Amino acid sequence: MMYSFNMKTRVIRLHMVGAGGEDLAALREAGALIRRGALVAFPTETVYGLGANAFDAEAAAKIYAAKGRPSDNPLIVHIGRMEDLPLVVEGGIGTCARILMARFWPGPLTLIFPKNPQVPDATTGGLATVAVRFPANEIARRLILEAGVPIAAPSANTSGRPSPTTVAHVIEDLDGKIDMILDGGEVGIGLESTIVDLTGDRPVLLRPGAVTAEMLEEALRGALYPDTGSPGTESLGLHPKAPGMKYRHYAPRAQMYVVEECADIPGLARSAAESGKRVGVLCTEETAGEIDKTCGGGFGTQSPNRLDRCMGKCIVKCIGKRADLSTVAAGLFGALRDLDHLGVDVIYAESYPREGIGLAIMNRLVKAAGGNVISGKAGERM
Repeated sequence: MMYSFNMKTRVIRLHMVGAGGEDLAALREAGALIRRGALVAFPTETVYGLGANAFDAEAAAKIYAAKGRPSDNPLIVHIGRMEDLPLVVEGGIGTCARILMARFWPGPLTLIFPKNPQVPDATTGGLATVAVRFPANEIARRLILEAGVPIAAPSANTSGRPSPTTVAHVIEDLDGKIDMILDGGEVGIGLESTIVDLTGDRPVLLRPGAVTAEMLEEALRGALYPDTGSPGTESLGLHPKAPGMKYRHYAPRAQMYVVEECADIPGLARSAAESGKRVGVLCTEETAGEIDKTCGGGFGTQSPNRLDRCMGKCIVKCIGKRADLSTVAAGLFGALRDLDHLGVDVIYAESYPREGIGLAIMNRLVKAAGGNVISGKAGERM
């Protein structure tokens, strides 16, 4: 079925959700839209989501159409209270699930279960499993409760683009394609939820996030299979069991490379700039300072967006502090969009330790780069 996307998208700013008044009226209106099969974007603690009635196959199809998303890429179903889990999940809840829900729900953790038959295949990408999350964000939870149905919601962006962490990002990608956007300000975490598959013999980490592998292993006492959602699964022709496992995600318009050794960035950037390319460098404040010293000035962090005077055509974008990788996670997608707006041709991105939230950051960076990693030891692309 074809959909015409020429509607007027309303943007409503919410302030104090629990205070009632205009906020409550907006949430009730948004909930009614969801029940009628419309699309509403809303904030979560991770990124902005694009919501529809999880039980409405046609509404799920509208999500795929608005985003330009492949129909075999499953949607995450969001619930507003624990009591609603049986509405979307078939069968009993195992011990591992109970442990993880008690520890991390509500929060940025998605769990995969066998699905209840009332959840349509359009919502789950044709799978017999369903991905479920109980978000911590108050606006998200209140919206789900006002809708009176679980809400299917991927990130509120054009498929493949960097995920939205502000309402401006949602407007950029979806204005005129959806009915309403609830503006709850900038999100906190900035990376999508961790996804764990609970349908096998042991839990399997499908996508790393703010609930880290170490946190999961501690809660489960080591009963966790390693991340199978790492870059490299895109070419296997698999039916993805969770969002982000098969298709290129988070990608800027420019060609992008993840550089394993930060010391290699100045030479790579200078070479690209000398060939006539407009270069973007994506790095932490600490690394920008080191690059500045290497280049004899010009890479300073006082104004991260300015043209570098040492290399002429290089723009340095600082996205946080290496000493606190949560700041990098929060700034990553916005920085990629900023570099798009600045019109760079190539991006060289700093790499991070693959542990803690660094694993999630690297998962997003390498996918954004289409698997292009420049090894420091070999000095070659992997």
